[in-house]
Amino acid sequence: MKRAGCLVLSFAAVACAVTAGVFSLSPGGGDRSDDAPARAGSSATAVPPGLTAPGKKDLAQQLVASAENSTLDWRGQYGYVEDIGDGQGYTAGIIGFCTGTHDLLTLVERYTADHPDNGLARYLPALRAVDGTDSHEGLDPGLPAAWRAEAKVAAFREAQDEERDRVYFDPAVRLARRDGLGTLGQFIYYDAMVMHGPGNGPSSFHGLRARAMKEADTPAEGGAEEAYLDIFLDVRRTLMTSQKAHRDTSRIDTAQRRFLHDGNLSLRTPLTWKVYGETYRVP
Repeated sequence: MKRAGCLVLSFAAVACAVTAGVFSLSPGGGDRSDDAPARAGSSATAVPPGLTAPGKKDLAQQLVASAENSTLDWRGQYGYVEDIGDGQGYTAGIIGFCTGTHDLLTLVERYTADHPDNGLARYLPALRAVDGTDSHEGLDPGLPAAWRAEAKVAAFREAQDEERDRVYFDPAVRLARRDGLGTLGQFIYYDAMVMHGPGNGPSSFHGLRARAMKEADTPAEGGAEEAYLDIFLDVRRTLMTSQKAHRDTSRIDTAQRRFLHDGNLSLRTPLTWKVYGETYRVP
C-alpha cells in the first residue's frame, strides 16, 4: 500500500525544517474501558471489542489518515486520488487503494457487480491491464475525475468501507486477537497491513509478522505483549528504512512506539502523536 502523499523526508529533517501544525478532532463514540487481550483458548463471547468498538474503530481510521493523508478527517478521503510516485500507480480512497496493487481493481469489480452503471465501470479493462504496474495507460485523463464523482455516491462510499474491512481491518484484528493482542496491538497490525499489504512476501504484512515471531513470543504463546510489539515495530521499521517510499518512519517512532512506551495498550484517549512533523490530538 501507499504512504502519505507528501515528500519523503526523514523525521529528523522534518522536525528541524517544519513548524508543526496541530490538528484536533474527537473520535465518534468516545473512549471505551481498558480491554484485556484475547488469549488462546478463551471463548469467543469473552473477547472484548478492542479495535472493533465503534469509538476505537473511528480512532483507528483517524490514526491511519494522519499518516496516509495528513489529516484526521478520514471521511473526507473517499474522493482522494493521485499518483504519489511510489511505483503503485494511482492511489485513491479512504485506505489508499492502488491501481498497481490489485485492491483498487477488486473494489471497482465488486462495486460494478452491484452497480453496473457506475462511472468507473468503463475503466475496468484498463484497470485489469495495468494491474501490478504503475502505468496510467487507458486511465488518463478521465479516471481521477470519475473517481471523485463516484465518491459523491453513498453506495460507493459504502463499498470503500466494506472493502477496507474485508481486506485490511477485519483480517488484521482477527489475527491480532489470535496472537493475544489488545487494542493497540490490533491497530499496529492494521496499520502495517494497510501500508505493506496483506501478502505473504518478505515486504508484506505476513512476512513482517513471521520475522517478529522468530524473535519474540506472542502473548498467545506466553510472551509479554509489550516486548512482542516492540519487536514487531523494530522489524517493520527496518523494512521501511530499506524502501525509498517509506523511509519516514514517524508513524512508528512518534506515534505507535509512543503509545506502546506509555503503556497505553488499550489506546485510551486523549492521544497526542506526530507524523511527518505535524502534531495530532484526539481529546
